[in-house]
Amino acid sequence: MDYDVVHTDDVPVTDLSEIEEIPPDLDIRSVDDALGTEETNCKLWYFDPGEEITYHAHAEQEELYYIVQGEFSLKLGRSGEEEFREVGPGTFYAAGPETGHGHRYLGDDQGIVLAIGAPAVEDPGLDPHEID
Repeated sequence: MDYDVVHTDDVPVTDLSEIEEIPPDLDIRSVDDALGTEETNCKLWYFDPGEEITYHAHAEQEELYYIVQGEFSLKLGRSGEEEFREVGPGTFYAAGPETGHGHRYLGDDQGIVLAIGAPAVEDPGLDPHEID
């Protein structure tokens, strides 16, 4: 891939509740698929009130998040050293490989998070409490 351009509205929404192997039951836009990226995952995640991505880690992937819309409660850090933070629009946060992270939407309407991960691996997540 040399380059590509796509508008968010042109990226189809996927309802993850229809895919049994992939929790959580959120809606996403797979920007990476629309652009054909090979080395980077890029998703827009849409949250309804109370929805969350549970605390997890990845073996190899570093992830960068940007809060586009809404207020979120973050859980970040290695097992036993977790930190909780409440953040809103305009906030970036990151989690390196084997570092636990998760977030829950606190708002009453829709929350949106941009998630970028590299390298692009198919890693459903590890339990941070089981990582040495």
